[in-house]
Formats: sequence, C-alpha cells, structure tokens
Amino acid sequence: MKPTTPVAYELRLYVAGQTPKSLAAFANLKRICETHLAGEYRIEIIDLLQNPQLAAGDQILAVPTLVRRLPEPIKKIIGDLSNEERVLVGLDVQVVTG
Repeated sequence: MKPTTPVAYELRLYVAGQTPKSLAAFANLKRICETHLAGEYRIEIIDLLQNPQLAAGDQILAVPTLVRRLPEPIKKIIGDLSNEERVLVGLDVQVVTG
C-alpha cells in the first residue's frame, strides 16, 4: 500500500440541497480543480439542509459558499463559482501560463 500524500488544497463546499445553483457550484469547482490543482485537492460537500449545525463552524451566511481550509489562511468564496478567474484569485491559486 502506498502512503497517501497530503493534499495541498482542502476545500469545503457548503450547499443547501440539490438546487441548480448548488449543482453548478460543484461542477464549476470540480472543473477548476481538475484543470489547475489536479491531484492536489480534496472537496468536501456539506449540505446544510442535512447538517444545519455545521454552518456555524465556518460562519456560513449564504450558500453556496466555498471554504478553503488548507492552505491557511482560511478563505471563502460565495456564489456558484462560475467566474473561474475570481475563484482562482479567491483560492490564491498560482496559474502557470505556458
């Protein structure tokens, strides 16, 4: 068994059910992560309809909200994550242009 390598980006996406906005946020996030963070990220989806008490931990006021837990400091992005450039800036991802 090979050891698991730690992920560079630990992301939590807070949603409220399977709404079109929530699904779009997840799809956008997954696409951005695969493009720019391949193999270096983990996404945890937290549905606040099922676990409303979890909103307090990251002080979630609106959904969908993306929280970058690692690397620190913690950063938040609110919305459906459709603006890739804004998401990359918000996550502080260095984009390599070639």
